[in-house]
Amino acid sequence: MRIGKGGPRGARGRPKGLPYLVLALALGFAAPASAQIYTWRDANGTLVLSNRPRQGAPLGSYAVPRAETVRATRLVPADRSRAYDDLISEHARLNGVRTDLVRAVIQVESAFNPYAQSPKGALGLMQLMPATVQQFGVINPFNPIENVRAGVAYLRRLLDRYENDEKLALAAYNAGPSAVDHHGQRIPPYRETQNYVSKINRIAGRSLEPRGTQIYKTTEIIDGRPVVRYTDKKPATGDHDVVWRGW
Repeated sequence: MRIGKGGPRGARGRPKGLPYLVLALALGFAAPASAQIYTWRDANGTLVLSNRPRQGAPLGSYAVPRAETVRATRLVPADRSRAYDDLISEHARLNGVRTDLVRAVIQVESAFNPYAQSPKGALGLMQLMPATVQQFGVINPFNPIENVRAGVAYLRRLLDRYENDEKLALAAYNAGPSAVDHHGQRIPPYRETQNYVSKINRIAGRSLEPRGTQIYKTTEIIDGRPVVRYTDKKPATGDHDVVWRGW
């Protein structure tokens, strides 16, 4: 959930987009990261993924849900997420986070692969970074119960930090709170982060708008004189007052 100075996911390198989803689907979500994947084109020009090499007669293949141009040699159930419905609902309720939001984060982060790993160390369903694993006392990040518990608690902490603004919380989950704060409490201008927030917005089923608008008053001392400014973005540093709140 954190990135380095090089931009979004610079410190994470999490597989993203369709290739990650297809790889997880082709492996059945439970294969080790070292498994060999073989690819070829069938007679129709469609990309086929398999964990077995093609020798002689072509292997039968199956459609991959939500990926019309890809097929796999292992049948892929349409929705593997149902196995985690109760777990997601429980921790969403305990932390006061929308269930659909948690589900969307998991879908985008790992495609519901509990064994997902990124080259930079993000782990499990909600792609916890090592610092988050330690912060929330996770013993086994590949255990869905521990992973979702910590991931939703961390998402709740970000929602608290950004006044329940889901867009900013998601941007921080992807790029790190420091990136959001550095850009004036706005979604950082990183393509990956902006796409990440937009994708979760679509999956979660409704526009991710903050619960209300607040106007903040700040005072700076310039040339020995106080200068008052007003903004609708919470100042990242310094003292400030809330002078108006709309709901």
